[in-house]
Amino acid sequence: MSWQQRIEQALGARQRAAAYRQRQVNQGGNGRYLQLGNQRYLNFSGNDYLGLSQQAEVIAAWQQGAARYGVGSGGSGHVTGFCQPHDELEQQLAEWLGYPRALLFVSGYAANQALLAALMQADDRILADKLSHASILEAADHSPAQLRRFRHNQPQALAALLAKPCAGQQLAITEGVFSMDGDSAPLAELHRLTQQAGAWLMVDDAHGIGVRGEQGRGSCWQQGVRPEVLVVTFGKAFGVSGAAILCDEPLAEYLLQFARHLIYSTAMPPAQACALQAALRCIQQGDALRSRLQRHIQRFRAGVASLPLALTDSDTAIQPLLVGDNQRALDLAQRLREHGLWVSAIRPPTVPPGGARLRITLTAAHQPQDIDRLLEVLHDVSR
Repeated sequence: MSWQQRIEQALGARQRAAAYRQRQVNQGGNGRYLQLGNQRYLNFSGNDYLGLSQQAEVIAAWQQGAARYGVGSGGSGHVTGFCQPHDELEQQLAEWLGYPRALLFVSGYAANQALLAALMQADDRILADKLSHASILEAADHSPAQLRRFRHNQPQALAALLAKPCAGQQLAITEGVFSMDGDSAPLAELHRLTQQAGAWLMVDDAHGIGVRGEQGRGSCWQQGVRPEVLVVTFGKAFGVSGAAILCDEPLAEYLLQFARHLIYSTAMPPAQACALQAALRCIQQGDALRSRLQRHIQRFRAGVASLPLALTDSDTAIQPLLVGDNQRALDLAQRLREHGLWVSAIRPPTVPPGGARLRITLTAAHQPQDIDRLLEVLHDVSR
């Protein structure tokens, strides 16, 4: 089979399964509304949970940072790219989340890949929740360690794996809030089991940081857990992009020496770190935004209860409606767009086969009438 035939066969299979992905040109940012061509849509697909990507203080901080430092970092942090705003932000994150150290990465994907590639060895074992993010599972697959996946949010399934003999070290991995179901991991019990087994726990809290816990400190803080490794990302509630790994002093120094994603990538622009410092201040002072988001979640869940679609058990900004069939999910998303509502249809392989859904996300930038409009149209199109 030639290269061309292989590519055409793969594309054809995706199209026949109604799983073909296409990008849309968004001309208006990722706030309450999206602008595509001449059409404006209420946005129920973004991850900007607190609306900070459009917040004046965050925008001004980026502009001022660019005026002082330029628009790029100019190199790896190990060469010339590590600037004062990076250093300040790392210290602020560590103090805020109660860890000795924080290390910045250009994305959550890079942070997860860097950690597992640098840390895991051939005798080690990775125990990951079955619904862990693609960045985690791909990094685990590519590492020399053995990968075993445990049933989603089932501590006893993890306990059974931890009990099996392992010549090296064991690292259990879960997420604070799962991106496609919106449910939360039982972190306290998972951490108890890992500590009991002499293992480490790593939590990726991409969708919990900023919106859960005191001062938005996230899922771990909310559940009274301090895992050995915490990954937080800045493309959701922070409204920007990038990520950080929170850990102890020895692991931070180890990653600085051996994490290739960190060593060989251009550092995030200093201006971006300035914007993230401003976003962090907004999150720490953001009780009103978090309260508004919770009211929207409660309003939506109360109004959607009578729909002929299953709603996942989620008290977070992620409110998926399970559809099952790929084409039906696409059709429902299209009908919502015809009413000026942008909701994404999520299909395999992002979710398990038969798990196609409308992934609805709510933000503090929405207004109560936006939620009511969404509910009204959902009732109309789902009958």
